[in-house]
Parts: sequence; C-alpha cells; structure tokens
Amino acid sequence: MMHPKKIKSILFLSTVFLLTNAAVIHGQNNDKGTPNFVIIFADDLGYGDLGTYGNPTIKTPNLDRMAYEGQKWTNFYVAASVCTPSRAALLTGRLTVRSGMSSNKTRVLFPNSKNGLPAYEITLAEQLKKVGYSTACIGKWHLGHKEQYLPTNNGFDYYFGIPYSNDMDKISGKEYKEAAKIGHSAIHTEDYNVPLIRNTKIIERPANQNTITKRYAEEAISFIKENKDKPFFVYLAHNLPHIPLFASKEFLGKSKRGLYGDVLEEIDHGVGKIMDVLKAEGLAENTIVVFTSDNGPWLPFKTHGGSAGLLKAGKGTTWEGGMREPGIFWGPGLIKPGLVSDIGSTMDLFTTFSSLAEAELPKDRIIDGKDLSQTLLNRKPSPRNSILYYRGTDLYAARLGDFKAHFITQGAYGEFGEREVHNPPLLFNVSQDASEKFNIAANHPEILEQINELVKDHKSNLIKGKDQLAERE
Repeated sequence: MMHPKKIKSILFLSTVFLLTNAAVIHGQNNDKGTPNFVIIFADDLGYGDLGTYGNPTIKTPNLDRMAYEGQKWTNFYVAASVCTPSRAALLTGRLTVRSGMSSNKTRVLFPNSKNGLPAYEITLAEQLKKVGYSTACIGKWHLGHKEQYLPTNNGFDYYFGIPYSNDMDKISGKEYKEAAKIGHSAIHTEDYNVPLIRNTKIIERPANQNTITKRYAEEAISFIKENKDKPFFVYLAHNLPHIPLFASKEFLGKSKRGLYGDVLEEIDHGVGKIMDVLKAEGLAENTIVVFTSDNGPWLPFKTHGGSAGLLKAGKGTTWEGGMREPGIFWGPGLIKPGLVSDIGSTMDLFTTFSSLAEAELPKDRIIDGKDLSQTLLNRKPSPRNSILYYRGTDLYAARLGDFKAHFITQGAYGEFGEREVHNPPLLFNVSQDASEKFNIAANHPEILEQINELVKDHKSNLIKGKDQLAERE
C-alpha cells in the first residue's frame, strides 16, 4: 500500500501539472501572466516575396526562422486588397463594409479626406487596454490623419509614424513610374512631403524615408524594453515596400533582387532585432509575434513591385494574389510549430488575441474574426472555413473550404481586365489550382449552391456602414 505522504506528494504534483497546462491553454506562461503581442505588418508585400514562401533571391533569414520555429500559414488572408480597409479590418476584427471604411467611390483615405475610423468601432488596442495592456502603434496608420482619428484616440498609448501612404503629398520630382526605370538615385525622400508624427505632433516633414524602416524597428524595441514588466501590444506597420522604395545606406545594393529586395531585407533585419530583444529580455517565451502584409504586390511598378508567386494578379484585385498573404506566427513558449494549410484571416487576430488575453468580446456588434488560439497553441483545425472577398462595398467572390467562386472579376491599375459579372459564377479549387486557371463551375453545381448559401446567410444580417472614405475637404 502506498504511503500517505507519497500519495499527498503525487496529488500536489498532479495539481501543479494541471494548473500549468491550464495556464498555457489560456495563453498564460506560468507566472508571467497573459501573453504579449507584436504584429508586424508590411505594405504591398506579395505572397512570393519571402524566402520561406519561395523567393529565390530575397534573403529573409529572420522571417524564415520565424516560420521554422513557429507556424507558417499558406492560406492566410486580408479582408481587402488595398490599404485603408485592410488595416481597419485587422484592427477591428470586422469586415469594413460594416464600418464604412470601404467605398465604391474611392478605395483609400487621402491627405484631404474628411473622415477616418468611426469612434464607435472598437480596435484591438482598445480591447487589450481593457485588461491592462500597454499599447503602441508604430508606422503607417492610414485610418484618418486628423487628431481625433489618430492611434492615440483609438486605444494606443503611443504613436510614432506616417499617417498615410508614403507616396502621398508628392511635391516635386519625376513621376515614380518614370523614375523607377532608372533607379533609386532618381527618387528623393524630399519629393514626398509626408509628416512623421509622435503621438499627435508632427516632428519631421518631410519624413526621411531613407531611414524610416530602421527607426520603426528601433521605436518598437524601445517600447518593448520600457514596458517589459507588464503585458504589451505593439502594432508595427511598415510604410514599405509600398512605392516609392527607400532603404538605408547599409542595405542599398545588397540584394540580388534590386531595390525592392534591399527594402525587404532591411525589414527582415528589423524583425530579427525585435526577436533578439524579446529573447534578451526574457520575453520570448510569453510573446506572440505575427508577420503579414496588408495586400498583394503593386504589379505595375515592375521590379519595384513585389511578386504574388503562383497566385494570380495582385494589389487591388480579388484574385488570390490581391488578398492571400504570408502569415507567420512565432512564439517559442506558446506556438506549436508547423506548416498550417488551414484558412486564417487578419480579422482573426482581434478575436484570437482577445481570447488569449481573456478580454471579453463586444456583444453589441458582429465580429467577423474567428478564434485561432487552439490552432496556434495545439495545432487543432482552424475554426475558419470561408473567406469573403470584398472590393469596396461589393462582394466579388467567396471561398468555402477548397473552393472559390467569383461573382464579379475586375483588374486593377490597368491589368487583368475590366469589370465583368459572371452568371454562373466562375469556380476554382484553390487548393489544387492556386493560380485560378481552370474554371470548374460546370462540374460542381452543388459547390456553387453551398457558396451561394454562405453568401445569402452573410447578407441576411448585413447592415452597411456610412461611407467614411468618399468625403474630401
């Protein structure tokens, strides 16, 4: 018969084991509490632009290491194929047709736009602040440049960045398409009078874009060090590789891919420095880092634009190249490593991080994000099985499982054709045919019926928000 003291010891150890595992399941790491979150968001980066996603000449060793040590998702999507609505969807977990942050009149916000993200929308930063997080937005915002729309009025304790795209406020110099043909020397950062803002004050104008990538990484690292003793959320949204392209002198001419490669290799270097500081500060075991991009590559700019790899088309379209992006999750104490071919979305970050931080989801609105926490922590199947492809306020396509139906197709920036309505819809198996070459609608009417039911259900409770993008001053 077992001695009573031994039984007591076994029971104690079993209790410790169960509590420890429960903490991990709820996103806690022993005594460190809820996890930290870092989102690194590129601009106009294509599915085929990273080494780990098959690029043969752009060296991205740190992102490759993130993918190897964490999870690499191959079916990870944004909610829109251009800047403003994509960013709004990530931060709110909602399709932007609900908030009015997408429009059929103009696709993004501009320096003379009147509005921005509506105050009634709840951002991921506001969600996490409810449970004690320190929050920082570093980089491109593009959800309204007026003070009431800036990050500091949307849940972020700190902001350092450019409030919209880096090609806006152009004041001099050659047109970029012309200048791109003859190299970086023809482009000057002073040609673009974009402001660099700290919190709500302009501290530099025009922003020196030659050093902006490096400075963004340094700001993120400083915030992490200053807030290491409490949970934090850093949203690092690079202005690049959106054109015009700039890189600091340490990276110019380093990549075989040319200037575009130089830019990405500098972004990758900053990712490595962030990973290093998380390890050095003892935070890596309790931090989740996500890397993705806002939309696909801007193809008309030739070698100054990126590549969607085997995917069709790019930025501005609802073909796969416009909305399927690299999705890398790294967290050595939390993420269960592996290749994930399930479907995920940037909207899911809102729901997933809320779950891991134990922040209750709003009950007064529809949240489109799914909770991926069990996929990340335990490699359970993703709860997401569908994607809706909006262009402005119109639904152009829908994916259900392996199949994607196009109700409307339209190119962008003079490529991939004019707007065309399809009846019956085009149908592709995007698991077998990621390039969307082979229309199989005639062979699968039952699949089209299932997708039509998905769309019908979605539209049954859809209330479109007031257009926030169209009004100008």
